[in-house]
Parts: sequence; structure tokens; C-alpha cells
Amino acid sequence: MTVALRYGAIFLDIDRKDIDNGSEISPSVAAFLLTLSEKGFVVEEDLLHALKEDRLEDITDVIDTALGIKLNWAPLVKGWNVPTGESYIDHLITLYANYLRGINAAGAMEGTVLPCGHFIPHGTFPLERYNGCPFCGTPFKTTDWVYTGQGSSKKSLRLMTLSDMKELLLSLLESKVPLDGTQAESLKTLIAELGIPEGVEVGMKETRMIVVDALVESNLTGAEQFLTAPNDILRYLWYKKTGRLQIIEPKVLVAHAAKLGSHMIKPLDKSAESGARMKESLRLKYGRNTCAMVASWMNALPMDADEACENMHPKRGMWVRMIHALRLGEYSRKPGFERLAKLLDTFYKDDYSVWKRELDKSLGINCGCVDYVNAFKLLEQRPGTFARSLFSLMLRVGPQMTLDSFRRIMDKIPPRLILSLANSAETYFDTSATRIARPITGSTKVIPYNRKLDNFTPEQRISLQRSVSDLYKEAMLRKFKAEAQNNPSGGKMFIDKRLFDIPVSIGDRTSTIQDTSAALQGTRFKVEGDKVRLFMQWGKGLKAQHLDMDLSAAICYADGHKEDCAYFNLAPVGAKHSGDIRSIPDMVGTAEYIELDIPELEAAGARYVAFTCNAYSHGAISPNLMVGWMNSANPMALSEETGVAYDPSTVQHIVRISEANLAKGLVFGVLDIAKKEILWLEMPFLGQFVGQLDTAAVEALYRRLANKISVGELLSLKAEAQGLAITDNEEDADPQDRYTYVWAMDASAVSRLLG
Repeated sequence: MTVALRYGAIFLDIDRKDIDNGSEISPSVAAFLLTLSEKGFVVEEDLLHALKEDRLEDITDVIDTALGIKLNWAPLVKGWNVPTGESYIDHLITLYANYLRGINAAGAMEGTVLPCGHFIPHGTFPLERYNGCPFCGTPFKTTDWVYTGQGSSKKSLRLMTLSDMKELLLSLLESKVPLDGTQAESLKTLIAELGIPEGVEVGMKETRMIVVDALVESNLTGAEQFLTAPNDILRYLWYKKTGRLQIIEPKVLVAHAAKLGSHMIKPLDKSAESGARMKESLRLKYGRNTCAMVASWMNALPMDADEACENMHPKRGMWVRMIHALRLGEYSRKPGFERLAKLLDTFYKDDYSVWKRELDKSLGINCGCVDYVNAFKLLEQRPGTFARSLFSLMLRVGPQMTLDSFRRIMDKIPPRLILSLANSAETYFDTSATRIARPITGSTKVIPYNRKLDNFTPEQRISLQRSVSDLYKEAMLRKFKAEAQNNPSGGKMFIDKRLFDIPVSIGDRTSTIQDTSAALQGTRFKVEGDKVRLFMQWGKGLKAQHLDMDLSAAICYADGHKEDCAYFNLAPVGAKHSGDIRSIPDMVGTAEYIELDIPELEAAGARYVAFTCNAYSHGAISPNLMVGWMNSANPMALSEETGVAYDPSTVQHIVRISEANLAKGLVFGVLDIAKKEILWLEMPFLGQFVGQLDTAAVEALYRRLANKISVGELLSLKAEAQGLAITDNEEDADPQDRYTYVWAMDASAVSRLLG
């Protein structure tokens, strides 16, 4: 049920053939539908008649958990739409008063002692407006209710049966693009419930690690079929060690942990301790069972020793430590492990050729001789590497020679890679464009353009960009035409107009989890009313403690200046903040809000607003923190008694931070004020507060996502290649060519368009 909800559905273990569409709706189901509507959902007809009373409680629990309805949504300030008027002076006076009380010299100063122990002098903070301590941000009051029913639009829920879930499982396993955080979490859940289908071809190396882990944890055989190279084994071992599906080297993780432990206030800086803890946690220690298992995997690799060693070479330092920790040398001396012995002997003697070394030599890197003919022969042996280095080769060697060689092997390259090149070409060949790099360690950096572009005129740079776009169209038309040879042409295709607002998600990893809607990064959401309300809830399931997470909004103006709505500026023009909470209550968490007034922001000259959350405390953003935004054409209520402003029926998008998160700060959306449109994105950054956000990087990512080829455009190209007429009526289209918004929610289904 949890997985189905992510795809806009409710799971029921029934056969669709058994559904009686003429059946009467029972009173219990009718009451359930009413409460469902109050939470912002309606059901499709097949689900309506399939609902049974014995499952309603389970469905309610899943939806309430995903939306956090039973958590504490009370902020620090009651009725925070009216500013409290607190200032830095109030904090300074309170600090001084508490210092005096600490040395037993409070004198005649009058005030109130709060449960946290802080003394609030009279005339400073208006205590009647707070749910907690305004000085230290500790909440004293919680509430277990939220508003419902204010939303002006409803999310439709469809039915998913067991066969649908099996199809989804197969789709995720076979996906040719890396799974995002939501998909990876769903895949783990489905494998635990349904197992691994026989004969499945897993599409990505990262996905194989999830499959291998499931097999190993269940003590099942067959894991070796998914481990075809030494670095596949290393990836699995590192996944078990760090929980991350990418191989991030230890020194990178240690350096990143130190950055997460740093603090703006030097006495509070714990970067050295954090780095030391991470280094200690990465120490390798394996039991005999694991050593024997890995030794048998290494011994059974289909590669010969030279190929295996070349595969290991880029991670040679990590392999040296792994070999020692896994006692592979000891196992290599046992009978039956002769292939492992040969591999280790070749590896330690460094008696193998390295393809990358030969390529660098042919390109004249670190040496004076150049042999471009041999370089392209080598590159044609590895099409994927050729595609990833295409742009730099066009500038180093020349576009004509490079593209001629590339076309010879283009059919061997996955279309997703060619699409990724087409998406990137515009900014790569534009010297005025801001380029960004997104390392997998949770940061985003602005990078300069390739200086070799200075050797080309502006007209030549435009020609380079167009030549890459032509490659993409040529490859996709060829692919779609080849598919049409087995199917009669002249049919009709339906494309939901909303698909032209969704970019094809290639190369945009997301680590957050979407529990109520699995939208692709770059999806644009229309704002229905004049206000957007951001929310953040954190601390679920944790003991009461200091845990300072901050919700902020960076308001960027047309004249170039920026103003932040954050804990240090609660009421800038066009925005209001609910107050800075720095500690969480026991188990139920706490919340912060920001309300944005679009007409007021527009009148002030604001262009866009970036939504951010940050970990002010040491470490990364707290796992299970939920963040998102609400909007409705109807006015959204705000309690003067508790400050609660959450209504699940008005939630447009919500994401949850996963355990694998490495970010200290996260941009989770950008509001275009003129268009009244929110673009969902996920841009991590290493900032302790919103003031450290690089707005140039945000703008660059925003443009990159907005300019990406959309799902609708890709489908239009398919229709052109296959001679299909596009119709606005879904029922008129051929069943296999009906592309709806629900279909696009499954990113793996979209990726199948690319092969």
C-alpha cells in the first residue's frame, strides 16, 4: 500500500474481473470516501467498487502516515501571520538578563522563568504569542490535529492489484536509468514482498546491488549472476558499508563528514571529530562467511585476469584494503581458487594493460606524441566512454573528425546517453551560460566554461551545439522507425498536455522520497491562489533533544539583490515565517512554516523564490524530515490558538529526506512569480543557513531543467517517426499509444521509451 500510494494508487489484492461496477456503496465506504476527500483525494470508479470494509483502516493508516497527519504541526508562534515584533534587541536583553541571573545578580529585573529555565524579562518577547521559549526555540506545547478540506483540487487515486505491482517491480528492475530515492525505496519493499522474478535482466549496476543484497540477506543463491566484474563486487561491499549505491572513496566521505560537522561559530565547530568518526566507521572488518562468499564470487568472475585487473585499476587503493580485509590472499592458496590466485598475482605485479593509459598516450596527455587515429579506434571500443567525453574531444581534436567517428558506433550507445548530451550541449558550448556540477556527496558547484571554447567564434559554438542536437534527433528517429517496422503505421497517439511540462529525467539523481506522488524532477506545478505556504516537519520518532533544522526562502529580485525569509528575518516583504524552533519534543516532531504572498512579491519586483531547508545543527539534514508546499484557490486557515497551518488537502508536493542523504542544505522548489508556477527540483548544497546559498547555481539548475527535452516532445518525435496521428481524445488512440500523466509518474516506464 505504501508503494502504491507513491504512484497515485491504492493496492488491493483482488482480481479486476471480480469487481462489480454496479454494486452499491456501503455506509462505511461512503464515510471513508468523505474523510478521503477531506484529505485531498478522490477515487476512480474501479477502485470505488473494489473497496471493502476490512481494508479501510489499513488504507487510512498508510495515507495518514505518508502525510504526517498524526504528528505535531504546531509552530513556535501562535497566529504567526501577524508578526510578534521580536527583534535582536529582545534577544540581547534576554541574554544579558540570563547572564545576570547566572551570577546571582538579577537585581530588581522583572520577568518570567520558562520551563526550559530561561528568564524572559518583561517588555521583551510577548510570551502570550508563543508555544515555547522565544529565546532558545524549545517548544512546550504540541497538538495532534490539523485542518482538512480547504484544498481546491483533489488528487485522483486509482486501483493497483497484485499483477500491477509485479509489473511495477519488473519495470524498476529493468529500468535503464538510475533509480531515484523513491524508486529505490519502492524496489526494496517490493522485493521483500514479492521476491525476484526469474530470468529478469536488471538494467543498472546500482539496481543490481539492491537485488544482490536481497539475495544475500535471504541466504539465497544466484547473486553471482548479477556480479560480472570486480567493481560490481566492490560496489556491493561499499553499499553494505555506507548505505550508498555509488562507490564514494573513503577520503571523500571523511572530508565530507568534516564539512558537515563544521560550524560558523568556531567554539562549536566539530569538523575534526566528525571526520575522525567517519574514518573510524569506514574501517574494514569482515567475518569468515563474508570472506568465503566474496572469494567464491571473485573466483567465478567471467573475466580473465587482465580484464578483471583493468576493471579494478581505477579503485586500486580501495581494492588493496579490501583484499587484505577479506583475506583473499589466504583463500587464493586453497584448492579450487586458482582463478582468484591468478587474478591477485596479476593485480599485485601490475602486469596488465590499462585502456585509459593507452588512450591518454594517443591523445598526447602527459606526453608529446599524438595519434588521433589510434585514439578514436580505442574510443570506438568503448562507446559509453566515447559519449561521455564527446564534447571535450570535439574541442581538442575537432568536431568533424570526432562526430564522424562517433556516428560509426552511435547505434551501440544507449539513447538515454545521447539525450543527455543533447540536454547538456546548450550550456556546455555557451561561454556565457552558468554550468553546474552535482557531486554525489551532497553539494552543487558552479564550474567555469571550457577554455578551449575561446578558440571558436560564437557562430561556430552555435554550430557545435546544433550538431549534437542533430545527433539526438537522428538517433531517436532511427530507433523509433526501427520499432515501427514490427507494427502497422497509421494509428493514433494520445499525449496528455501535462507531459510537455515534465522533462525526461536523465542524469538528475534525487535522494528524497516522495510518499504521495512520484513526480519527476523538473515537473512544473501551477499555483492556484495568491499564496504559497511552505512547511517543514522533523523529529518524528526521536526523543526530545536539540535538533535545529531551518526552513527558509530566498527571494531574488529583478535588480539582482536577494532577501531571505528565515530565522533571522521573520517578516520580509511578501513573506512571513512561523518562528525558529531549535529543539524537538518527544517522538512527535515539530514544524515550521513560511507563507509567500505572490501579489505583494510581484509588486515589490521579486522574480523568483527558492525554497530551502538546512541543518543548522551538526551533520546532515535529519532523516525523515518532511518538506513541501501547500496552495489552494480557497483561503487557507491559520490557527490563532496553536499556529497550526497544515492541511493535507492543500498539499501540492511533499518529499521526505532519506537515510542516505548527504546534504546539509537542500533547495526543493523554485517559485516563478510572474508565471505563478513552482518547479520542483532537488539541489543539495553545503550551507548551514540560506545565506550560504549560491543563487547562480539555483538559476543554472532551474534553466537546465526548464530547457530539458520534455516527455511530450519525445513522444511527438516518436509519433513523427512512426507515422502516428496525435489526438486530443484518449479513447481514440491505440491502447499501447495512450500516454497519460499517470503513465509518466513511473520514471522507469518513461525510460523504456529510450530503450
